Amino acid sequence: MSLSIRNQLPGTVTAITPGEAMATVRLRLDGGQEITAAITREAVGELGLAEGSAVRALVKSTEVSLATGMVNGLSIRNRLPGTVTGVATGGAMATVKVAIEGGELTAAITVDAVTDLGLADGSSVTALIKSTEVALAAG
Repeated sequence: MSLSIRNQLPGTVTAITPGEAMATVRLRLDGGQEITAAITREAVGELGLAEGSAVRALVKSTEVSLATGMVNGLSIRNRLPGTVTGVATGGAMATVKVAIEGGELTAAITVDAVTDLGLADGSSVTALIKSTEVALAAG
């Protein structure tokens, strides 16, 4: 199946914490980073997820925020350090490529944000992704 979602990060399930309707699924990405996805309990069952399951974490580029410097006091669970490898700007929006350990992310942010943050090739950033914005694909 081909998907339009640019960010597809392979990893392995390390823990599943079920709740009433939702579950949190902890993953270790192939690059070694840990991220959390919040998905329905039904999806956990339908995907046959268990510790050790191979998955791909899927994140739309519009759901990736970027920060420079330390980030404290946020509820966002997923914080992936990286380095900007490319910035393509349009009239209002920009795409920013970020190299992370073991892969690459794309963030779609405003041109104003690129300017305000001073983003350019080589900039150190932290990619921020809410756990509710991480979808999972089995296999």
